[in-house]
Amino acid sequence: MGRRSDAGSSSFGGIVIRPATEDDLPTIVGIMNFTAENSIATFDTRPITVAERRDWFRHFAPTGPYRAFVARDGDKVLGYACTQPYRAHEAFRETVEVSIALNAAARSRGIGTMLYSALFDSLAGEPVHVVVSGIALPNDASIALHRKFGFTDVGVFREYAVKHGQYISSLWMQRFLP
Repeated sequence: MGRRSDAGSSSFGGIVIRPATEDDLPTIVGIMNFTAENSIATFDTRPITVAERRDWFRHFAPTGPYRAFVARDGDKVLGYACTQPYRAHEAFRETVEVSIALNAAARSRGIGTMLYSALFDSLAGEPVHVVVSGIALPNDASIALHRKFGFTDVGVFREYAVKHGQYISSLWMQRFLP
């Protein structure tokens, strides 16, 4: 399948999966803004700036429960996946929320699978008990990706957000880590 290369990177037919760096942040923000503008997959309702996302990005580290990975093809970032705090309460210290987003041209090419493989491999041995994900509906591709990685349905928050003039429901899923 893929081969490991340097410092947590993997290579798959020219696509490199590696830990995200601050140099990747402008492209990550671009993917976030495109997704926010063109879908309900994220609840952002206005474009965000790189400066606004710097504090969020500083949560990620090479070790620990909060990680971010990017998929690159040459100098182009195709997508990212990350784990982040689920809630700020100490009681949730072993729970992380996972997010993934791909450049529109990178979808349906297995890149999400590559990103999640690297992300979940990186969590081995970290103090993470459960990974959760909220998926705005409808999003069959994201649901299928999460099920592929062992996520199971927890429940649906019905019509709990409003974006583009419509109510949005989200399926919440979880996966326990060994």
